[in-house]
Amino acid sequence: MSNPHRATAAEPIRPAPDSPDELAEIRLARVALTWLAEPGTWSVYRLTNEYGPVDALDRLLAGDVPDRRLRTAVAARLAAGNPREVAAAAIAHTERLGARIVVPEDGEWPSQVRDLERLSLPGADRKIDQETAPPLAIWVRGQWPLAETLDRAVAVVGARAASPYGGYVATELGYGLADRGWTVVSGGAHGIDAAAHRGALNAGGLTVAVLACGVDRPYPVGNSSLFDRIVESGLLISEWMPGAEPLRHRFLIRNRLIAAATAGTVLVEAAARSGATQTLRRALAINRPAMVVPGPVTSAMSVGAHELLREHPRTRLVTGLPHVLEEVGRIGADLAPLARAPRQPRDLLDEESALVLEALPRRGTLGPDELAARAGLDVRHTLRKLALLEDLDLIVRRDGGYAIAAPSSRPTTIAP
Repeated sequence: MSNPHRATAAEPIRPAPDSPDELAEIRLARVALTWLAEPGTWSVYRLTNEYGPVDALDRLLAGDVPDRRLRTAVAARLAAGNPREVAAAAIAHTERLGARIVVPEDGEWPSQVRDLERLSLPGADRKIDQETAPPLAIWVRGQWPLAETLDRAVAVVGARAASPYGGYVATELGYGLADRGWTVVSGGAHGIDAAAHRGALNAGGLTVAVLACGVDRPYPVGNSSLFDRIVESGLLISEWMPGAEPLRHRFLIRNRLIAAATAGTVLVEAAARSGATQTLRRALAINRPAMVVPGPVTSAMSVGAHELLREHPRTRLVTGLPHVLEEVGRIGADLAPLARAPRQPRDLLDEESALVLEALPRRGTLGPDELAARAGLDVRHTLRKLALLEDLDLIVRRDGGYAIAAPSSRPTTIAP
């Protein structure tokens, strides 16, 4: 069914703020709005589009909004503090952390996240699947410009309880993508996420961890050293202000941003009810390339991935970096090479030489006359082909006749 909360019109193009003071006021309003309602709330996003963030905040605080559920939620939130004071404290805390708050009015805002305006999940009956609006603000730790970092980015996501196979694949994809100049985006979790981040870092490339909590308290704690590395050579980003806890529902809210901020999403491993499958479903809903790495049919960690391949015709099976680059790269320029078995010396033989070789018994020898008769060729032709086969180390002379060479004495493959 269609999303009843979905915005009815695209965000209007607004003139750039006239002064730093005006931009500061807009930033404070967006932070306050983010605190009053969870990121992704359509009614707040729609209100902000229509009136601008400053007026939208005023209307929300005055109760001048048609959404009764939103009015109730805001009234409850107001019991915890004054939104403008909370926002000012969050901005000050962000500056002390050496982080920053990026808003749509900034030059480094990633415009592609606006595609979430058309995100509508079929059959969505949970609030978490309905409230999928674009972000109002993004907290950033790290020195790289956000829009530039996400300009060429691929998401690599998957199971926390990854198998050795999944960890290997994710590491290889992370390394290969970073080595080709792509930013690797994931959620910073254990398992597939961490492997993809580490692969990118080991390649000396960029990686972005999208968090479901404040950028000052990255989760899980066990990945603290990984997050430190990411801050040094990549970005930690979040839609929640510093201090926000990693609540369960926030991971699903976060997943839509991973899908929208990247050129495509690769699912490496996922159990039947894995949250990582929801990231891929959101990528499909906004027509981003959605890729799945197959796993063993006996592995519980690949059940969800395989089901997505069965259910959605637009999901693409990928087995490595060339396939991923073909999906997200330049049309006609990043095609994956066709899978081929290693070429054998006999693959280069002409038809008559192949007939002579096939005429030889698996064991024992035959003379030229017998070989000519078995191959259906005259003796002269047969002798010429025997000389060629001998030069290729496919046959040897023995006891006045010819025999197939032992495997150890002939080349097994030929360079392409």
